Amino acid sequence: VQLQASGGGLVHAGGSLRLSCRASGFPLDYYMIGWFRQAPGSEREGVSCISSSDGGTYYTNSVKGRFTISRDNAENTVYLQMNSLKPEDTAVYYCATERGVPECRSDKYYQPALYDIWGQGTQVTVSS
Repeated sequence: VQLQASGGGLVHAGGSLRLSCRASGFPLDYYMIGWFRQAPGSEREGVSCISSSDGGTYYTNSVKGRFTISRDNAENTVYLQMNSLKPEDTAVYYCATERGVPECRSDKYYQPALYDIWGQGTQVTVSS
């Protein structure tokens, strides 16, 4: 049971990146997926979450209108499309899920301690 995040890179402010979170060893259909990020010296921050059934989505305020989370269950992959990137978006981005929980916890999805399966992280660097 693994998650693998990829798609990070170096972009200029205003640019775009699409992160991928691919699951292996289990069908993604029944799992919600959260995206987190952690900048140097900062705590891990919840960015977005997508539920398994209705695809309900949640975003932290700082990325609303710029980031879009989506899923392709046939590809066993969740995506995070990041547009209008800012230097403050620079961080290592992780995807994660909580075993046995198909829906995002609307009031707690941003809490890393609730998640027990994590991908390895992908670096996003936005230059000014």
